Amino acid sequence: MITTTTLDNGVRIVTQKIGFMHTVTTGIWVANGTRHESPEDNGVAHFIEHMLFKGTKRRSAHQITREIDSMGGILNAFTGHEYVCYYAKVLAKFLPRAADLLADIFLNSTFPLDEIERERKVVLQEIKMRDDSPEEYIHDRFHQNYFRGQMLGMPVLGSEQTVTNLTRDSIMSHKNSRYRPRDIIIAAAGNVEHDELVAILSPLFSDVFSPWQPQNTDSFSPGGKMMQLIEREMEQTLVCLGTRSLCYDHRDRYPLFLLTTILGGGMSSRLFQEVREKRGLAYSVYSYIISHADSGALVVYAGTEKDHCREVIDIAQREMTRLVTEEVPQDELDAAREQLKGKTLMSLESSDSLMTRLAKNEIYHQKQQSIEDVIANYDAVSSQDIQRVSQELFRSEFLHLEVMGQVAGLGLSTDMLEV
Repeated sequence: MITTTTLDNGVRIVTQKIGFMHTVTTGIWVANGTRHESPEDNGVAHFIEHMLFKGTKRRSAHQITREIDSMGGILNAFTGHEYVCYYAKVLAKFLPRAADLLADIFLNSTFPLDEIERERKVVLQEIKMRDDSPEEYIHDRFHQNYFRGQMLGMPVLGSEQTVTNLTRDSIMSHKNSRYRPRDIIIAAAGNVEHDELVAILSPLFSDVFSPWQPQNTDSFSPGGKMMQLIEREMEQTLVCLGTRSLCYDHRDRYPLFLLTTILGGGMSSRLFQEVREKRGLAYSVYSYIISHADSGALVVYAGTEKDHCREVIDIAQREMTRLVTEEVPQDELDAAREQLKGKTLMSLESSDSLMTRLAKNEIYHQKQQSIEDVIANYDAVSSQDIQRVSQELFRSEFLHLEVMGQVAGLGLSTDMLEV
């Protein structure tokens, strides 16, 4: 069901045909993101993402939006630290039109000066919107501080200063040097014919060329304990407590997925039950994984009252310690396993998720993995595996704490960070 064609210049086209679906989602991915910028141009990858919708040699910005609307489709994009994606989701009958539209904005955008200045204002407003959203801001702040000292820790949106200073020359230079054929993956999933898509896109992408540029090669090494307190007038106090985690393709990623689910991955998770159900200390409490090509972090988040902040942090550390010192009971492991297997299988019903899975497999694994293999890997995880990975990750010297709200007088210090 998964078919791959690699053009002579290195561009990869990978598709997964699901014949019963009515839709096709096609994404053009570039395996370059924020970590491949320079400090002076921080935010340029995200800025380029915005600009590709602002007109090509054949279409104005209005014509682009009108054309996708005329198909009843979705046209959008997103930027991460290690990739950028431009995608369209349409009914299968519109795939040729949608593929042509995507290719046009990707290959032929003109970057008009007036549009650059107009979009600069939009991005600056996006930065302000992020800063005005406490939960979004604290997650972004955690990532910046945990991966501090390298581009991996820089914000995807950039800063007000760097975005203000971006010039058309710096924008075009980044695009021309980083949108390299061997870093371009075109992924499509749904009711798609592979040969048809290759016939449409191969003539358009075969001539893509960019001069060779070395990748940024900085590698992440976690520092010691760290705590950041952010004073802000808020009703709640927000907490992000994190530790070292695994890179995207690590061999122990399946035990990691399961231990994160057991810790804070749903309503039956230990944190949800202890913090919300038993004590009523938070409405929102969960854990999640940040994964990059060479590093990662596991983060616990909760929003609580100021007076309960220390208690929530203590509970989170106590649950981490339990995973280090005690094997997970078999029934709890089996329930978490079925939860993850169910989510994985249900994601196959969305062409969006399938497309993203295809592309990330190419970026991080350089191969496609069958769903049968994924399920088998979940089934192979034992309680001993989870305890072993917990012992590697939940260590006091790796703990990083971000607290935002009315933090004065809480008496928080790095001495309290212990697993």
